[in-house]
Amino acid sequence: MKKTDTIAAIATALGESGIGIIRISGEDAIGIADKIFCGSKSLREVDSHTINYGHVYFGDEIIDEVLVMLMKAPRTFTGEDTVEINCHGGILILEKVLQAVLKSGARLALPGEFTKRAFLNGKMDLSQAEAVIDIIEAKNDLALKAGIRQLSGALTENIKTIRAKILEQIAFIEAALDDPEHYSLDGYSVKLRKIVKKLITRIEYLQKSFKDGSIIREGINTVIIGKPNAGKSSILNLLSRSDRAIVTDIAGTTRDTLTENIKLSGISLNITDTAGIRKTDDVVESIGVKKAIEASNNADLNLVVIDGLLPLDGEDISLLESVKDKQAIILINKSDKELKVSAHDIRKYSDKDVIIFSAKDNTGVDELENMIKTKFISNEINFNDQIIITNIRHQEIINEAMESLEMCLSSIDEGYEEDFFTIDLLNAYEALGEIIGETVDDDVVNE
Repeated sequence: MKKTDTIAAIATALGESGIGIIRISGEDAIGIADKIFCGSKSLREVDSHTINYGHVYFGDEIIDEVLVMLMKAPRTFTGEDTVEINCHGGILILEKVLQAVLKSGARLALPGEFTKRAFLNGKMDLSQAEAVIDIIEAKNDLALKAGIRQLSGALTENIKTIRAKILEQIAFIEAALDDPEHYSLDGYSVKLRKIVKKLITRIEYLQKSFKDGSIIREGINTVIIGKPNAGKSSILNLLSRSDRAIVTDIAGTTRDTLTENIKLSGISLNITDTAGIRKTDDVVESIGVKKAIEASNNADLNLVVIDGLLPLDGEDISLLESVKDKQAIILINKSDKELKVSAHDIRKYSDKDVIIFSAKDNTGVDELENMIKTKFISNEINFNDQIIITNIRHQEIINEAMESLEMCLSSIDEGYEEDFFTIDLLNAYEALGEIIGETVDDDVVNE
């Protein structure tokens, strides 16, 4: 496969719709499109960034009536000549147009290959290319905003600023070692220490943002636990605005875990309903109870549902104790009737937040939303001026750079010679370059 191959693919989601798009990119894109397109002019003769009406042919057969958008390099997404054929959005039509394009000399694009070419042709850096994927895969508003912010180059500029400052120090030390008559290192370690401390502070900010970023990107793994008939399934149905879980008055109806992805105040919750936790001789139910306990142990957040119509008993107290060292919110459910359990009763056994709740009349839902947001998102995020790290690869690199800068700081404090400093500074510089693709291997780019 050569980088100069002309590639093509269906650029819109598969499925029936009003419009579908075939994208072609490469040095022969215009010529290939011209072979199958018939309009008032040859595509070779039209101006760049124009839309052209006509028909797509496969041999002598008209496939579809189309609009062709023609964009000449370098002012395109990939940096190459690009043609987008806008046809009707039926699956059969799209496949026929694509086959005509491939028969005329294009190669079927690999997944992500258009974005890869944009990176290789300098239209975006690696972090921006990754942001394209994040935008496409965004599960909630905050994830979308974080992706758009990264695509804008905010992270890139921040990383470039840090790297430039590091490179400035490396260059000065190297110059002073090579030409001590013109560059003096006297007292430089004191100055360097201040600079490295400031760089560490900037990187710490990025490190800390990953807590919010991972929640924004992946969502909060939330598990609903409680005794049978406490109202767990009703709460799942309420929060997911669906009837996904079966609700009956029969204890032990839910025997397996059931997970839904829901949006709560712009955050995704991967919320799991579980079997009622109790002692049981039923083999199937006991498997469900075991799964519930495992899910609870692996959750980011436990919603512990207490049946408010029954006084607290030993099983309730065991549940409260089971989340003692976990992130949890206690819901006293069924407040639409006269409760026999109060927040005061709960606080005798747990210091977790308590909400008076009703899955029947929505009492407590707004309070729950606000509480979850407060627990998992540190502050109100302003995407206009904040940079949020959402990518685990970026976080690992930032941790690596931080380690190198801390080692540099340690070398300064221990009185090492200046040439030792450049080793750690260079490691930090190269590590940060991996985020934006300036120091990265082909495997990462392909991934």
